[in-house]
Amino acid sequence: MTSLIENFVKRVEFDSYEDFYDNFEFVVPEEFNFGFDVVDEYARIDPDKKALIWCDDNEEIIFTFEDMKKLSNQAVHFFKSQGIGPGDKVLLTLKNRYEFWICMVALHKLNAIAIPATHMLKTHDISYRLQKADIKMVVTIEEDTLLDNYDFCADDLEIDLKRAVVAGVKRPGWLDFDVEIAKMSEEYERPENCNKHDDTCLVYFSSGTSGEPKMIEHAHDYAIGHIITAKYWQCVIEDGIHHTAADSGWGKAVWGNLYGQWISGTSIFIYDYVRFNGLDLMQKLVDYKVTTFCAPPTILKFLIKEDLTQFDLSTIQHIATAGENLPSEVFNKFKELTGLEIKEGFGQTETTVSLATFKWLDSKPGSVGKPSPAYNLKLVDKDEDPVDIGYEGQIAFDISEGRSIGLFKSYYNMPDANAEAFHHGMYHCGDQAFCDEDGYYHFVGRNDDVIKSSGYRIGPYEVESALISHPSVLECAVTAYPDDTRVEIVKATIVLTKGYEPSDELTKEIQNHVKKTTAPYKYPRMVVYTDELPKSSSGKIQRKVIRERDLIDLGLLD
Repeated sequence: MTSLIENFVKRVEFDSYEDFYDNFEFVVPEEFNFGFDVVDEYARIDPDKKALIWCDDNEEIIFTFEDMKKLSNQAVHFFKSQGIGPGDKVLLTLKNRYEFWICMVALHKLNAIAIPATHMLKTHDISYRLQKADIKMVVTIEEDTLLDNYDFCADDLEIDLKRAVVAGVKRPGWLDFDVEIAKMSEEYERPENCNKHDDTCLVYFSSGTSGEPKMIEHAHDYAIGHIITAKYWQCVIEDGIHHTAADSGWGKAVWGNLYGQWISGTSIFIYDYVRFNGLDLMQKLVDYKVTTFCAPPTILKFLIKEDLTQFDLSTIQHIATAGENLPSEVFNKFKELTGLEIKEGFGQTETTVSLATFKWLDSKPGSVGKPSPAYNLKLVDKDEDPVDIGYEGQIAFDISEGRSIGLFKSYYNMPDANAEAFHHGMYHCGDQAFCDEDGYYHFVGRNDDVIKSSGYRIGPYEVESALISHPSVLECAVTAYPDDTRVEIVKATIVLTKGYEPSDELTKEIQNHVKKTTAPYKYPRMVVYTDELPKSSSGKIQRKVIRERDLIDLGLLD
């Protein structure tokens, strides 16, 4: 058994959370490169170590680190043949195809810049990204009209976009990625002075739910920052198998299916499904004996509505979640089925995990845990002063002594966005939380998600947690709705579970349920039923879209 984690931290094991928080320290090589220092190093010391276990509904492929080294080297030569070099940006819309991992490692070795994105991009999304990022090449799957959209945008913008497609798709003007890399040499030596650890190697476009999407720049050392994500929150196991439910277009993919996991010595399991089905996923986790599992609450909410007793989940030793607050109903159901407490965490595309129920901590339903030692985390008020225990504040990271390992570098070429986020010696997340008397943090919501009603401040997540515990509620979104008397009232937009139909009686029952489950003043005075909720490309519920639709309907917004 081998792990490289000791190469990048001063100390690996800790006796308690306090020991971890006080004494954890990264070791960052000046010229750190994930491709050479992790993938190729594993290939040297343990070439048969499993890196990636990939399957779809028809086939299975297992990649060792020796395989990943050779394939990424071939991809390096292919990218170079297409004129891609240091600093060039390559857009990857690969869903859960194994070529994503090959491309990521290759682009890191080249010191080029990878830009993962959802395969659901439309023409205006593609045009925006091609122009904003000066993208030189795209590697993609074919999905619906995706190739047509790329061709249209490249022609419309009159740019020379290099194009490659995977999975054996044949199309004029497009290279077959797999065929092309097979022609290339499996040997590639690390160039002298290839890169510095703080060179940009990865960019994500934000989901754009509050203005135009921003380019979030990460350095090579971002990969090292995810050691905390994988080792101490997701609790991956040496030579175990980890799965995070996220396709490669989401920031959560590198959170859970690449950097920290490989550094910590676990292999990654990926299920490349055509259409997501929770029961199919659970069967795959059982079949492949996955040992650690991470999924957003949205997926876990769906799963508890199904019969999970049919699955032997005994191989799973740890479950983690992040993205939104976890309803107590979901927490309790999984504990009943597996004996495991789901460990919540919090972070952004801009960060690694920054708050979490780390391995030494007991879960506290409704809390995202305690601060990561990677960040000097503070809760501050509108005057930038620290707030007291029990009071809401904005989550901020003190960067007065420099950027923390794991924190993004900047919003590329967006001075206004950087000025809004970086000031007073801190990075401001834009998220509200409070800390309780036990030192656990409770996420309240984005600044603009908090509802102000009759003098109360109501976080959407606490109401949503109460709603989801009613058997009729499959998923929901809680937002503010304008009101002449109360300024705002709580509105619940609900997707019902199979077998339930909207009715006045059901609405009353749900409202009374919330009054009994949480503080009565938080109950939704307005309840609306819908077939689906608006979501970002990363699967997060877009409360802002619901609020804006309401304002338009009321004539308060054009």
